[in-house]
Amino acid sequence: MAYDLEEQEKLDALRAWWDRYGTLCVVIAFVFVAAVVGWRGWQWYQGHQSNQAMSYFEALETATSQEGDDALARIKAASTTLRSDFPRSGYTTRAALVAAQALQARNDLAGAREQLEWLIKNSTDMSLVPLAKLRLAGILIDQQHYDQALEQLDNAPAAFAGLYADRKGDALMAQGKTEEARASWEIALKALGNDPISQIVQLKIDALGGA
Repeated sequence: MAYDLEEQEKLDALRAWWDRYGTLCVVIAFVFVAAVVGWRGWQWYQGHQSNQAMSYFEALETATSQEGDDALARIKAASTTLRSDFPRSGYTTRAALVAAQALQARNDLAGAREQLEWLIKNSTDMSLVPLAKLRLAGILIDQQHYDQALEQLDNAPAAFAGLYADRKGDALMAQGKTEEARASWEIALKALGNDPISQIVQLKIDALGGA
């Protein structure tokens, strides 16, 4: 069917517009499609990484409830894999905390210390750092590294003020600084209030007597 003059003009104008902008439209469409595909690919990758990290975390948790050298090896292996392959995952920082507790219970103080030091330096969840420092201070006291333990207890967060002061008293007492330890435990007692832990702190103070 022959086009009338008006239709022909519209077609000519459309062809002219396409000649001028057609390549740009194709490029924009390609970029848009590539962005959508890339975003979905990234989401899949993130989900895949998260699932893998969760699997290692669950394996570590299972191993902590078991006994023997094999369980200890699995705890360390799972934590090592998480830290090397998934360092930014929330599962990894939690795994370091769980592994440290399990290793300390098995009297592997060096292993527990290494887990906590990694967490403090690399944690993606800053809410775990104060707890890690508190536990690390306890391990350092057990290893007789009292000054290093006290360094971990500087600048106590408000929520941990009582616990940090209690642990600081332990370190000072281990150094033979009785009066400084007493003062720190008294600070802990006030900060802890009605917390059941305050009863333990009071026993420490009472044990000093008139010393």
